[in-house]
Amino acid sequence: MRNAFAAELTRLAGEDDRVVLLSGDIGNRLFDEFKGRYPRRFFNCGVAEANMVGVAGGMALSGLRPVTYTINSFMTARCLEQIRLDICYHRSPVVIVGVGAGLCYASLGATHHSLEDIGTLRLLPHMTVVCPGDPVEVRLALRAALVHPGPVYLRLGKKGEPVVHAGATPGFQMGRGIRLRDGRDACILGTGNVLPLALEAARALEARGVSVGVVSLHTVKPLDEGLLDEAFRGLKVVATLEEHSLLGGLGGAVAEWLADRPGLPGRLVRLGTADTFLHEAGGQDHARRRLGLALEDVVDRIAEAVDGVAHPRRDPGRDR
Repeated sequence: MRNAFAAELTRLAGEDDRVVLLSGDIGNRLFDEFKGRYPRRFFNCGVAEANMVGVAGGMALSGLRPVTYTINSFMTARCLEQIRLDICYHRSPVVIVGVGAGLCYASLGATHHSLEDIGTLRLLPHMTVVCPGDPVEVRLALRAALVHPGPVYLRLGKKGEPVVHAGATPGFQMGRGIRLRDGRDACILGTGNVLPLALEAARALEARGVSVGVVSLHTVKPLDEGLLDEAFRGLKVVATLEEHSLLGGLGGAVAEWLADRPGLPGRLVRLGTADTFLHEAGGQDHARRRLGLALEDVVDRIAEAVDGVAHPRRDPGRDR
């Protein structure tokens, strides 16, 4: 995803000379082409992320289109006050880009996990929260974000994510989900880099005789309310899937929406990480397995909700 972001940003900077890039002392080689073409529009702000956000806010108020970029946990939690007051308060058009969201940096331990950011930033007035599901969506989301009139949080994975939209480029609009497959029994609403997992789970459930659709719900704020209404009216189960805490993320946002519409018949199943820190190091797949986001966890939870029969469930805490 980060390579797609760098390439698309370089392309878009050629179309709009207001685009400037601020980096928190990472991605220096990643942005070599950008720096080579637009040396006066690249700013290495050093390990001073909060200051970087303040500078970006000032640039936006001066008519520029700034993009900030650094590791997600430092781009969001460390800079929350500046994002709130220097950007959202003024409704400034800054694109805040966090790389390595969720468990992408799992091997570096809990300091680099980012499992609270969606919940935190979607609380801020005027903020739009977008979590692309593959490199194609990254390019489309960045293009949309740079013409949006207010702040946008762009939550990226890291590298090596598979391309989901391998065929024709999908239509992309912030606040509108992308349907990837239809289903009669259930639907998985995936956001961010778990989109391939959602598709894999749908195929596994199909082998069990459960018909499951998949939607890339890339925008968590604002939600695609029309799509949600249709899903909860027409399906037995609607599952949210995210590499984020069950508290406050996509599942929390959909639950809030659903609470105000008590007549809808569909059942909500939320799939994400528990309200805990993972006190061990390992790769992203290891962390997902330890936190209950392995393929079998997703498949069993949805199958149980659809047929109403409890399945023997793996205990992530004991699976070492």
